[in-house]
Amino acid sequence: MVEGVLIDWGGVLTTGLSDSIAKWIMADRINGDHYREIMRELVDRAYGGEGENIIHGLERGEIDGAVFERDLAARLVTLDGVPPEAEGLLERMFAGFDRVDAMYDMLREVRTNGVRTCLLSNSWSNTYPRDDWDEIFDAVVISGEVGMRKPEPRIFQHALGRIGLPGESCVFIDDIEANIVAARGLGIAGIHHRDADTTILELESLLRLPLRRA
Repeated sequence: MVEGVLIDWGGVLTTGLSDSIAKWIMADRINGDHYREIMRELVDRAYGGEGENIIHGLERGEIDGAVFERDLAARLVTLDGVPPEAEGLLERMFAGFDRVDAMYDMLREVRTNGVRTCLLSNSWSNTYPRDDWDEIFDAVVISGEVGMRKPEPRIFQHALGRIGLPGESCVFIDDIEANIVAARGLGIAGIHHRDADTTILELESLLRLPLRRA
């Protein structure tokens, strides 16, 4: 029986990261092919490789956003052949995130039915829109605030402790497969998020509850 839902923010409760990045690449005139090459190497190491890189430190809050912005800007190049402006780089990258209301409505239905909810998000020194979080979350775990990051097992264990449930009683929703694999290793059921309709349908099946509003 599922009694708890752990859920990511960016790309799950918001529109996809790739859409936001595409808007930023166009606005800042970034060389997109070069950007993708650089980020693929960084992200692959952060979520599946051995050793650590600057993303680990950023997500754990060990380095601040300004340090990461300067590092990333120095690696990138615009179509004009110069590095992009470092200050505010992360804010511009994520400015295209839009809230997905269907997912927020789903979480309200989940909580109304007595299922505990916990946001479990890796932060890139970004600001979160928390206005109605008290209505939908029993707990909030943000990597940069707790000094841990997905897919580290300890951050999942911390989140489970915050809602007082064992892994076997919970489901985790995320758009990054490596994080889902890590959660399943702790006995947590996983839903690999691709779009709101599919995720809500899968969660309805697990919870045996109707979660879509008419």
